[in-house]
Amino acid sequence: MLNSSDYPSLAALAAVLRHGSFEAAAQALSVTPSAVSQRIKALEERMGTPLVLRGTPARGTDTGRRLARHMEEVGLLEAQLAHDLGQSGGPATPVPLAVNADSLATWFTAAMAGAGEMLFQLTLDDQDHSADWLKRGEVMAAVSARDRPVPGCDLHPLGALRYYAVATPEFAARHFPEGITPEALIKAPSLLFNEKDRLQDNWVMAQTGRKLPLPTHRIPSTHGFVDAALAGLGWGLNPEVLLTPHLEAGRLITLAPEPVDIALYWHISRLSAPVLAPLTASVKRAARAALIP
Repeated sequence: MLNSSDYPSLAALAAVLRHGSFEAAAQALSVTPSAVSQRIKALEERMGTPLVLRGTPARGTDTGRRLARHMEEVGLLEAQLAHDLGQSGGPATPVPLAVNADSLATWFTAAMAGAGEMLFQLTLDDQDHSADWLKRGEVMAAVSARDRPVPGCDLHPLGALRYYAVATPEFAARHFPEGITPEALIKAPSLLFNEKDRLQDNWVMAQTGRKLPLPTHRIPSTHGFVDAALAGLGWGLNPEVLLTPHLEAGRLITLAPEPVDIALYWHISRLSAPVLAPLTASVKRAARAALIP
C-alpha cells in the first residue's frame, strides 16, 4: 500500500518514464541522477518488483507504468485543487494520451487547444490498438475504434472519421482499366501506414469478398499518405477532410463511391475523468465539428 513517503519516489519514477532517462528526469526534478536512482531503487524494494527497464529510452514494467500513471493522476488532482483555491501558477501537469495519427492530423489538435492549460504527452497508434495503452496503464485517455469500454474507464462515442479509397486519374487508368478487380489489386501498388493498418485490406475484402496479397508502400504519416497518392505511388484510403481539395481539383479520384466510416470513441480513466472534464468536453466539441454523426 502506498503512503505519503512514497511520493518523492513515485515522482522520480514518473519523470524517468516521461523523459526516457535518469539524467533527464534528474534535470526535470532539480536533483542528481543518483538521487533519482536511489528513490526508484527504494520504491522497487518496497514494492518487491522491478519498476524500470533500463535502456535507451528507459521503459516501465507493467507495475511501473501503473504507478507512474497514478502519480500523473495525483498531479492533476493537486493542480485542480490549487486552481480551486486560487493558487494557480505552477507548472502544468503532463497528460499522457493515445490517439490515432489520422485523428491528430484532422481534428484532435483543436480538441487539445480547447482544453485549457495542460501539457499533452501523445502516443500515436492505430485506432484499433490505441485503447491498449490505456488498458496497460500508460495513458489516461485514448481515442480508439474500440466500442467497448476499457475496464475502469468511461466510454464516449465521438462520431466517425470518413475515408475514401483514392488514386490519381493516371494511376487508376494504368492499373485499373477494367475497374477494381482481384487481378488488378494484386499488381497495383497500395499504401500502408504500418503493420497494424487494416483499412486497405478491409476495403479490398468489401470490394472483392477476398483477402488478397497487396503490394505496398509503407508510409507512416497521414499527410505523407496523401502526398504519396498525389505523386502516383499507389492507392490508399485517406480521411475525406484531407482529400476534398484534391478531389475537387481532379488531382485524385475515388476508386469506389462508397465511403468507409470508422467510428471513434473517447476512453478515459474514471480516476482521471473529473480533473480531465475540460479535455473531455473539448474532445466532444471538436469531434462534433469534424466527424460524421
